[in-house]
Amino acid sequence: MNPKDYRFTKDHEWIAVEGDIGTIGITEYAQEQLGDIVSVEFPKIGFEFSAGDSLALIDSMKTTSDLYAPVSGEITEVNSQLEERPELMNEDPFGEGWILKLKIKDATELEGLMDVDSYETFSKEEGEGA
Repeated sequence: MNPKDYRFTKDHEWIAVEGDIGTIGITEYAQEQLGDIVSVEFPKIGFEFSAGDSLALIDSMKTTSDLYAPVSGEITEVNSQLEERPELMNEDPFGEGWILKLKIKDATELEGLMDVDSYETFSKEEGEGA
Protein backbone atom coordinates (compact mmCIF):
# COMPACT_ATOMS: atom_id res chain seq x y z
CA MET A 1 0.00 0.00 0.00
CA ASN A 2 0.96 3.57 -0.55
CA PRO A 3 1.19 5.88 2.53
CA LYS A 4 -1.17 8.22 0.66
CA ASP A 5 -3.89 5.61 1.36
CA TYR A 6 -3.10 5.36 5.09
CA ARG A 7 -5.01 7.01 7.92
CA PHE A 8 -3.18 8.75 10.79
CA THR A 9 -3.68 9.59 14.47
CA LYS A 10 -2.62 12.66 16.44
CA ASP A 11 -0.26 10.33 18.31
CA HIS A 12 1.64 9.68 15.05
CA GLU A 13 0.46 6.15 14.34
CA TRP A 14 -0.65 5.04 10.90
CA ILE A 15 -3.08 2.36 9.83
CA ALA A 16 -3.29 0.75 6.40
CA VAL A 17 -6.56 -1.08 5.79
CA GLU A 18 -7.15 -4.09 3.56
CA GLY A 19 -10.64 -5.52 4.00
CA ASP A 20 -11.23 -5.79 7.75
CA ILE A 21 -7.50 -6.06 8.61
CA GLY A 22 -5.49 -3.01 9.63
CA THR A 23 -1.71 -2.85 9.74
CA ILE A 24 -0.36 -0.36 12.30
CA GLY A 25 2.97 1.39 12.58
CA ILE A 26 4.51 4.69 13.59
CA THR A 27 5.14 7.60 11.26
CA GLU A 28 8.48 9.02 10.17
CA TYR A 29 7.81 11.98 12.47
CA ALA A 30 7.30 9.63 15.45
CA GLN A 31 10.46 7.63 14.82
CA GLU A 32 12.46 10.86 14.41
CA GLN A 33 11.15 12.09 17.78
CA LEU A 34 11.93 8.77 19.46
CA GLY A 35 15.43 8.44 18.05
CA ASP A 36 17.07 5.02 17.81
CA ILE A 37 14.47 2.38 18.66
CA VAL A 38 15.90 -0.48 20.70
CA SER A 39 12.90 -2.72 21.44
CA VAL A 40 9.15 -3.16 21.22
CA GLU A 41 6.89 -4.97 23.68
CA PHE A 42 3.98 -6.58 21.83
CA PRO A 43 0.50 -7.52 23.02
CA LYS A 44 -0.62 -11.15 22.76
CA ILE A 45 -2.37 -12.43 19.62
CA GLY A 46 -6.12 -12.34 20.30
CA PHE A 47 -5.87 -9.31 22.63
CA GLU A 48 -9.04 -7.21 22.23
CA PHE A 49 -8.95 -3.45 22.72
CA SER A 50 -10.76 -0.17 22.11
CA ALA A 51 -9.62 2.84 20.09
CA GLY A 52 -7.16 4.86 22.14
CA ASP A 53 -5.94 1.92 24.25
CA SER A 54 -2.21 1.28 24.57
CA LEU A 55 -1.24 -1.66 22.35
CA ALA A 56 2.53 -1.85 22.66
CA LEU A 57 5.52 -0.17 24.27
CA ILE A 58 8.31 1.18 22.10
CA ASP A 59 11.68 1.71 23.80
CA SER A 60 14.19 4.06 22.26
CA MET A 61 17.49 5.54 23.36
CA LYS A 62 15.54 8.65 24.46
CA THR A 63 12.33 7.35 26.02
CA THR A 64 9.61 4.72 26.24
CA SER A 65 6.45 5.47 24.29
CA ASP A 66 3.05 3.82 23.99
CA LEU A 67 1.62 2.72 20.66
CA TYR A 68 -2.08 3.62 20.78
CA ALA A 69 -4.87 1.85 18.92
CA PRO A 70 -6.27 4.03 16.13
CA VAL A 71 -9.43 1.86 16.05
CA SER A 72 -11.02 -0.92 18.12
CA GLY A 73 -10.21 -4.51 17.27
CA GLU A 74 -8.34 -7.71 18.00
CA ILE A 75 -4.62 -8.41 17.47
CA THR A 76 -4.10 -10.96 14.68
CA GLU A 77 -0.34 -10.69 14.08
CA VAL A 78 2.80 -8.95 15.35
CA ASN A 79 5.93 -8.15 13.36
CA SER A 80 8.30 -10.65 14.96
CA GLN A 81 11.16 -9.26 12.82
CA LEU A 82 11.21 -6.30 15.22
CA GLU A 83 12.29 -8.55 18.10
CA GLU A 84 15.67 -9.02 16.40
CA ARG A 85 15.71 -5.80 14.36
CA PRO A 86 13.73 -3.01 16.11
CA GLU A 87 15.70 -0.50 14.03
CA LEU A 88 13.40 -1.38 11.11
CA MET A 89 10.95 1.11 12.65
CA ASN A 90 13.59 3.81 12.09
CA GLU A 91 14.76 2.57 8.70
CA ASP A 92 11.41 1.77 7.06
CA PRO A 93 8.48 2.95 9.24
CA PHE A 94 5.92 2.58 6.42
CA GLY A 95 7.22 -0.79 5.19
CA GLU A 96 9.15 -3.49 7.02
CA GLY A 97 8.88 -1.48 10.25
CA TRP A 98 5.14 -2.12 10.68
CA ILE A 99 4.32 -3.17 14.23
CA LEU A 100 1.13 -5.22 14.31
CA LYS A 101 -2.02 -6.25 12.49
CA LEU A 102 -5.54 -6.26 13.83
CA LYS A 103 -9.04 -7.26 12.86
CA ILE A 104 -11.03 -4.01 12.82
CA LYS A 105 -14.14 -4.12 15.00
CA ASP A 106 -15.84 -0.90 13.79
CA ALA A 107 -14.73 0.49 10.43
CA THR A 108 -16.62 3.75 11.06
CA GLU A 109 -13.87 4.67 13.57
CA LEU A 110 -11.53 5.15 10.59
CA GLU A 111 -13.54 8.24 9.64
CA GLY A 112 -12.18 10.05 12.70
CA LEU A 113 -8.57 9.65 11.55
CA MET A 114 -6.58 12.03 9.34
CA ASP A 115 -5.73 11.45 5.70
CA VAL A 116 -2.13 12.02 4.59
CA ASP A 117 -2.62 15.70 3.72
CA SER A 118 -4.27 16.51 7.04
CA TYR A 119 -1.58 14.57 8.90
CA GLU A 120 1.28 16.33 7.10
CA THR A 121 -0.22 19.70 8.06
CA PHE A 122 -0.75 18.53 11.65
CA SER A 123 2.77 17.15 12.10
CA LYS A 124 4.36 20.22 10.52
CA GLU A 125 2.46 22.50 12.91
CA GLU A 126 3.35 20.29 15.87
CA GLY A 127 7.02 20.31 14.82
CA GLU A 128 6.93 24.11 14.74
CA GLY A 129 5.39 24.21 18.20
CA ALA A 130 2.10 25.66 16.98
